[in-house]
Amino acid sequence: MVDHAEAPPLPAGSPFASWAQARRYAGPLPFTFAYHAPERQVVIVEGRREDWVPRPVRVVEALVPFLAQLSAEPLTLASAFVTENIPYHWQKGRAEQWNG
Repeated sequence: MVDHAEAPPLPAGSPFASWAQARRYAGPLPFTFAYHAPERQVVIVEGRREDWVPRPVRVVEALVPFLAQLSAEPLTLASAFVTENIPYHWQKGRAEQWNG
């Protein structure tokens, strides 16, 4: 559990009201996907992670040129977390037919 009393302030302009609210969006994405065009199949692999405890961090500077070029609007850093020493493994993947 994160002690939010000792957490740094949220980045200026963050859309989140608290670190607890931001944390809901800092979870591990359990699935990864790949598309196999010749067979029109999607390969789905699930990652299993343990001890997922993101800690809020203060960002001194955030500059991602690739993201900046995607938008004419200025980008706003919403939150930043660090995770370390996460035990994980991948489940066996499965293929599903793409019907889209």
